[in-house]
Amino acid sequence: MLMLYFSGTGNSKYIANLFCEKTGAKSYSIEENIDFKKEIEEHDTIAFCYPIYVSSIPRIMKDFVLKNAENLKNKKLIIFCTQLLFSGDGARIFTDLLPKNYGEVIYAEHFNMPNNICNTKILSIKNGEKTKKYTKAAKKKMDRICKDLEKGKIKKRGFNKISEIVGKSQSKHWPSVEERNKSSVKVDEDCVKCGLCAKLCPMKNLNLTDDGISQNGNCILCYRCVNACPKKAITVLINKKPKEQYKGING
Repeated sequence: MLMLYFSGTGNSKYIANLFCEKTGAKSYSIEENIDFKKEIEEHDTIAFCYPIYVSSIPRIMKDFVLKNAENLKNKKLIIFCTQLLFSGDGARIFTDLLPKNYGEVIYAEHFNMPNNICNTKILSIKNGEKTKKYTKAAKKKMDRICKDLEKGKIKKRGFNKISEIVGKSQSKHWPSVEERNKSSVKVDEDCVKCGLCAKLCPMKNLNLTDDGISQNGNCILCYRCVNACPKKAITVLINKKPKEQYKGING
């Protein structure tokens, strides 16, 4: 098996690694510079893991799947998505990216993980000990998934009609929100021009210049830069300086 994942701030990477530890599957971030076509061709079962943004797949994962759709034609697929609460059909919408009858989904599951939107009062940030309930639940669920896979049991979370309706009701406005905020990055006077945000950005949206950080209008609102900035100087979407940053599932 092969695991391919995108992780904005570590939650999906944690789930991907957990799966690989238990199954021995090979794992790559889709941000890596490798021959993905070759890797996909060499494996019969391809697992994908990604975060859900308001019941939508991150654009970086969408682009990756569309680019490699032909290579997935006769593959068995396992789909995992990480969510804050309930995404509806977060795993099912992956299949919307593929032509009809491309790929056979043999398992799909959702994992609740900590919030990483660190600059809003509505959603709290959990670090350290507060993340343990998520890791405990994730490990328990992954144990069950691996047992199901060994037995050949098929389970497809989010593939029923109610989940689809809930997902569509949540996601219908996200494309316009993302489009409006592709250039929403703001950097305040606390920036020390360390360039970390530019180095970490999965979309190569940020550049370090003599004048500071500039952007290319390609932000996907993953919040990686917001949570990583050592001076809490950068924001996206909600341009309010964070009081506490999300440090990742074991942070």
